[in-house]
This record gives sequence, structure tokens and C-alpha cells, in this order.
Amino acid sequence: MENHNLFAALRAAFPADLSACAVETDSGLCYSWQDLDQASAMVANMLASLDLPAGARIAVQVEKSVEALILYLATLRAALVYLPLNTAYQSAEMEYFIADAQPSVVVCTGANFGWISKLAFKAGTAHVFTLNEDRTGTLLERASQFPRTHGVAQATANDIAAIIYTSGTTGRSKGAMLTHGNLLSNARVLQTYWDWRTPQQGGDVLLHALPIFHVHGLFVAIHGALINGSKMLWCGKFDPKTVLRLLSRSTVFMGVPTLYVRLLNEHGLSAQAVASVRLFISGSAPLLMETFALWQERTGHTILERYGMSETVMLTSNPCRTQDGQRRGGTVGAPLPGLQLRVRGDAGQDLPVGEIGGIEVKGPSVFKGYWKMPEKTAEEFTADGFFKTGDVGHMDADGYVTIVGRSKDLIISGGYNVYPAEIEGYINALPGVAESAVVGVADADFGEVGVAVVIAKPGVVLQPAEILARLKATLANFKIPKRCVVVAELPRNAMGKVQKNVLRNQYQP
Repeated sequence: MENHNLFAALRAAFPADLSACAVETDSGLCYSWQDLDQASAMVANMLASLDLPAGARIAVQVEKSVEALILYLATLRAALVYLPLNTAYQSAEMEYFIADAQPSVVVCTGANFGWISKLAFKAGTAHVFTLNEDRTGTLLERASQFPRTHGVAQATANDIAAIIYTSGTTGRSKGAMLTHGNLLSNARVLQTYWDWRTPQQGGDVLLHALPIFHVHGLFVAIHGALINGSKMLWCGKFDPKTVLRLLSRSTVFMGVPTLYVRLLNEHGLSAQAVASVRLFISGSAPLLMETFALWQERTGHTILERYGMSETVMLTSNPCRTQDGQRRGGTVGAPLPGLQLRVRGDAGQDLPVGEIGGIEVKGPSVFKGYWKMPEKTAEEFTADGFFKTGDVGHMDADGYVTIVGRSKDLIISGGYNVYPAEIEGYINALPGVAESAVVGVADADFGEVGVAVVIAKPGVVLQPAEILARLKATLANFKIPKRCVVVAELPRNAMGKVQKNVLRNQYQP
């Protein structure tokens, strides 16, 4: 029986010379392809020894490290379900994710073990391990006792490989279930469309400077390199000076718009400094035309912008090869091969070229559904199987898609999704708060930032700085609004609904 386990396909793409360097860290460590193979086998064997149920979730909140990458590969290899969690999540968020996903294993940093283990054991999790960015922790200690070979566990294309939590406008996070087939099909499409060069063609080298707890860094970047047998230069954290130095040895770089803005602030950025790079890719947030143009001017390179979601991996992309067309700033390119994309009106009718409507997609990378939310899953798909993305945009005559907004008031700040309803829920629970509204406004560095507009209860005096401080003690930093204002009333329409478009215009810098 053919094994559709994603790891089997990634492992088959490893180069013949397993002693070659697969991942070189910014601290000078080199992990060979054999290291990735043997270490992931040891961790997979350790996980298998725990006698976990089929489809068991492995929840992971750790700092970026090659060992964390190895844990991901081991989870795939064992045909278990990987659940990455943002390192900025605090107790309220972690309590929800652990209770909802019911993981059999939780892996966290040693520093967070005390409070995370309490949440995990309370929710019925049987095993909690630690993993630190300096190659220490109980996970590695346990795994070191197991064999370095492992037969890749059988998986079908429809088996869940990962669950990515994406918050909803109600504040309740939804777990998008991505299958081995979803992830492998997208990796192979991008390998061809982005013209990845095999070692026989001179080889690509990916500079990896993204976090690995979401789709961009974990699936698009890592799968791209591994399915191609390409070396990665690995940055534990984004530092513009380090990235600029390593770009001289790279051929592919992927970043969110914020990273490009910060690199543009470096005096050393020039065409000569990036002479070896063939492809710069941007995604996870809208790229400002100013950034697009400045990058062209400073480096001679045209950034390739693309569009994807947690539920779908990559959907569209500007062309990589000149024969496929021109990279157009302000657009996210055309639908990828094998993917159907349409723009529809409120009544469900197909819209003509250039008209703005809701974007719907269908294809092999579109997720299986939301974890334990069959009603929500059914609601988000049309009768003929298209997923309603919630994004609003239009398509031109050449098939290029432009995203003009998000129907659910999503804020994308520095590449991270921020859902206003979730933040409003926490603000409204604070003493003295009557009501709040959070909106996104443009920001040169982060693309968008949140502004919290708050109404006090009668007779109460609220301090904006204190509201933000209380939020910082509860929520991940990227979710915290950058500004808070206290007002007497919120603008409303005839039905009493808050007019967020008025607030956005009012507080736009």
C-alpha cells in the first residue's frame, strides 16, 4: 500500500549525500541531512513508545530551533497531528487551546513548564515535555535513548497532519485541519511554480528568518526547502543585520512586509549585497506599494507577493519566471495551478472581471474542516465545495487577484492575524469599561496596527495606558492595540451597529 505520509515524500527528496549540511544556524552549527533523518527517527520512536491513540495531537509552544523542526518532522513521521502554538500566547489563550485540542502530548519551554504543565494535566494531557532553544530539555533526554532508525508510519492523503488555530470574529479560535495531502500538494505546486533549483541545477539556499508556528514559516518555507533537497540558513530570530549578512550566501528569502521595511532601514542594503539572491517572496500581510517600489530601487529585485491562509496554504502567486508574466505590485498574482478561484457577490452570483466581491476557492490544498466544529465547517463551504475565504477582492482580465479588504474586520499586524472581537472581549471585561471597538489602521512598519476605542461606565474615569497594561498581562504582545482612546460614544448606524469604517477613517494616521 502506498504511503501518503508527508514525511515520506520529504525524506525521498533528501540528497544522495546525507553528510552534506541541511541546516546551518546563525550561531554556526551545522545539521546534516543524516542528522535530520536520525534525530527525527529517535523522537518518532519515543512518541511511539507512549502508546498514543491514532490521530493524537502533539501541542508545541517552544522557541524556534532546529530541534523544534526535528520534533515537527518526527510528529509527521509517526503519523500524529502537529499543533504549533505562537510563543507569545499567554495563560488564557493556552488554557483554551489545550482544552479544545485535547493533546496527548504538550511540549513547552523549560521556563514555562510550571504553568503550562498545570493547564495540560488539568485538561487530561498525559505527557508534558520541555524543549529549549539551546538543545536542552526532557524531550531530547528521553529521545536520546531510542533507536536512530524508524519505519515511516502509514498515512492516507486524507489523514490530518497538522491543526492550525485561527481565531474567529466571535473570539473563539478555530482549528483548521490540514491533511498530508493538502500540505504535500501545495509543496509540489510551489516547487514548480517558484522554480526551485535542485542540487543538480546548482541548488537553492533558503534563508529562513520566519517563526515556525504558522503556515508561512513552517509549511511554505520549510517544505519548500525540504521537498527540493535545499540547504537552509537558519535564523533563530529576525535580526536585520544578520539577515543582510546571510543574504550574500542565499538564493531565496521569504518574509512578511515588516521584515522588508526593517531591511530597507539598513544602510548596507544594496544590489551588491543581495547579488546571489534570485527570489524575494512576501506574504502574510499586504505589501505597501511604497515598500515594493523602494525594494526595487535599492536592490534591483521585484518582490514576488502571494496569498494564502491557514485553511488553504498558498492560493495565488505572482509569477516567478519572466515567461509566466510580470510581477505586479499591489496584487497577489493569479491562482496557482490546480486551484479554482472565483469572486462572488452577496447573492452568490459570479461577478465580472474587475468587480469587488467575496473570494472563494477550491483545490487540493484546501483544508479538511475545523476541528470539532462540523456546523462551522459546513457554513464556510458552498454547496459546490468552494471555501469562502472571508477576504474581499477582484480579479483582472489577466487573472491577477487584488485583495481590497477582509469581510470580518481582521487586522494583520506584522504578518500575524489579530481578531478585534477577541480583544474587545478582554477589554469589555475590565472594570469600568462599558463597551469597546478595536479597528486596524495603516502603519509603515507593521502594515496595520490596532486602535482600541473605549467607552467608560457612568462615573468611571479610565486611563488608556492602564487598559493597555492590563491587556499586556493577558494576551500575546502582537494582539495588543498600539493606541487606546477613551470616548463618550461610538458611531452607530440606524440598527445600532458600531460603524467601524467611521472609526478606521477617524483614527487613520
